[in-house]
Amino acid sequence: MESPWREVAWTEDRRETLMKSISSYKPGCEDLSEARVLLVGPIGAGKSSFISSVQSVFTGRFTNRAMVGSSSTSFTKKLQLFNIRGRSPEQPTALVLCDVMGLGDGETTGLTLHDTLAIIKGHAPEGHKFSPEQPVRSETVGYVKKPSLKDKVHCVVFVVDASKVSSYTKGLGTTFQQLREHISDLGVHQVALLTHVDQVCQETARDITQVYNSRIVQQTMTKAGALLGMSTSYIVPVKNYSSELDVDENTDILLLSAVDHILQYVDLHFQDCAATYPKLSL
Repeated sequence: MESPWREVAWTEDRRETLMKSISSYKPGCEDLSEARVLLVGPIGAGKSSFISSVQSVFTGRFTNRAMVGSSSTSFTKKLQLFNIRGRSPEQPTALVLCDVMGLGDGETTGLTLHDTLAIIKGHAPEGHKFSPEQPVRSETVGYVKKPSLKDKVHCVVFVVDASKVSSYTKGLGTTFQQLREHISDLGVHQVALLTHVDQVCQETARDITQVYNSRIVQQTMTKAGALLGMSTSYIVPVKNYSSELDVDENTDILLLSAVDHILQYVDLHFQDCAATYPKLSL
């Protein structure tokens, strides 16, 4: 396309600005020190890879922070919380990314609707191993009976693979729609990541700065929006690090822009909470 459908400054200054903004981010609520974000999506969509990629941006080299699998079954089984570290390990950011097993086509495989909502509501303990046969209950070891705001999820990020959007099953689409409705009822904002954009567009694979000039990526994002029942304004494309050993400035910008996008909706949630609970300090 002759002109990009979204404007991005692919410069070192932009990368530095985003890094400083995310490093210095503080939740818009004085009662909290961390913003908790849950990544939800099918197996292999790139949830764990996104966490590792974001950490790699700040480390300056590729770091496998969240273990990544390559099989058709979910490598991640437990609820894992990753506090994204800043440029030095002694300077953690206020962003906590929550990794969990992939969604299935229904309630019999993968992470179930019931357990996803238990995580968002703050009932599921860190380290809990999920199984469709053993849903999170009040009898579950470590179950948080009365979760506070810090135990709850402040934003949900759906993660979908651009190379598989057209082949996802109707069952998964139904799962997404049901999740979106229930999460909306809880008052939690939702955004989405479109991963593996370099796998659907050769030009983008050669030069990631072409991502917003790509008609294929734009069309794939529209399909992802239909799958999720979500406006494309909530969806951002990313390229995760996988086989690289070193980071790349432009890939960093795309990843950092995604984090910045997420944090905007985290803050909207805190503003909503303040309106609902006037005693909370903003």
